Amino acid sequence: MFGALKRSLLRQARLASGPRDTQCVSGPRDTRTQTPWRHTAQTRACAGTPAAPHLRRDCLVLNYEGTSMHLNYVWLRDHCRSASSYNSKTNQRNLDTGSIDLNIRPDSSSVEDGHLVLTWPGGHVSKYSLSWLAENSYEGKKQSTVQPRILWNSDMYKNANVPSAKWDTFMSCDDELKKFLQNYLLYGIAFVDDVPATVEATEAVTQRVSLIRETTYGRMWCFTSDFSRGDTAYSQLALDRHTDTSYFQEPCGIQVFHCLKHEGTGGRTLLVDGFYAAEKLRQQSPENFELLARVPIRHEYIENTDNHRNHMTGIGPLLNVYPWNDELYLIRYNNYDRSVINTIPHDTVRRWYVAHQELTTELRRPENELWVKLTPGKVIFIDNWRVMHGRESFTGLRQLCGCYLTRDDVLSAARCFGLQA
Repeated sequence: MFGALKRSLLRQARLASGPRDTQCVSGPRDTRTQTPWRHTAQTRACAGTPAAPHLRRDCLVLNYEGTSMHLNYVWLRDHCRSASSYNSKTNQRNLDTGSIDLNIRPDSSSVEDGHLVLTWPGGHVSKYSLSWLAENSYEGKKQSTVQPRILWNSDMYKNANVPSAKWDTFMSCDDELKKFLQNYLLYGIAFVDDVPATVEATEAVTQRVSLIRETTYGRMWCFTSDFSRGDTAYSQLALDRHTDTSYFQEPCGIQVFHCLKHEGTGGRTLLVDGFYAAEKLRQQSPENFELLARVPIRHEYIENTDNHRNHMTGIGPLLNVYPWNDELYLIRYNNYDRSVINTIPHDTVRRWYVAHQELTTELRRPENELWVKLTPGKVIFIDNWRVMHGRESFTGLRQLCGCYLTRDDVLSAARCFGLQA
């Protein structure tokens, strides 16, 4: 878990024009100097002529621009991009992986014109771009960031002056959509202003970004504080910071809110960058971070009203990291919906509560709270795998509409614009 801890701590990011050139800049500042910690991902120590490949008993070793790659022979044969092995039009594999001899070994190897060339028993020839190998080797992925992000507290976000998209331009201009997606990827939140205050316009602006994910709450939902569902959100009460649908096995990826009307006081929306707080925890108490990333717990939603009956359960750790580079990619935090803790052995329970309390302390620091007054026309998109939301109590009639979006389709749209996601 901690082999790449120094690289992973407090990751912040800056997108360049395309995914291959993207840099990752560590996020939270050193409080002693207020100078950002910086780390550049996907760079190489040096350039030059690649060393000749070395055929070992179980793998091929190749040095390329400062990276030493260990490439398994079955892996190399499986990833051959020849016409017989791979369909370049559909980007799908033709080769039957299950038929590869697990003891296969190339008869010869060479480097020619920036490519590794292998000749296999039987005469089949495979060619691999050295840059492709460097990018897709385990060693390359371990050094790179899956999704660059800028971690923030309230002042950091305000000082960044992140612009909102404008409805008219957003709906007609791909450049505006690309800028919106870039901001969403970096900060975990993004806004569209001047949207007509209707459910129909809100639906249209969300579909410009992704597909709508239908859940037990419906497709597009519009609600007030009428307690029509078995959820505290359908009240005038304050809500502490949380992620939604923690009780889904795969929590919803994007949360969309649009306040259509509010005739009263209060009701500001609270936003907290959960990754900022989690990386603070990783820096201060790596053992507590590791515990929250390792131990699975249950979240549960039980609804039994006249019109709705649901019983949903989601199981997973509070923090989720990619195992090859320790990059945080999902936080599942909802104290309202956390179920009975019965998946942790006795000798771990107290340690889990200590770790949870330390994370909660970070999440509740006032300097980490970004308060936004949602008004008719302002639509917010929230990365529900990263940014927590809540609200202050309110009076009067407050009508909101919104939906959940499928995360995969948002990321797909970003990648089609050449953004790293």
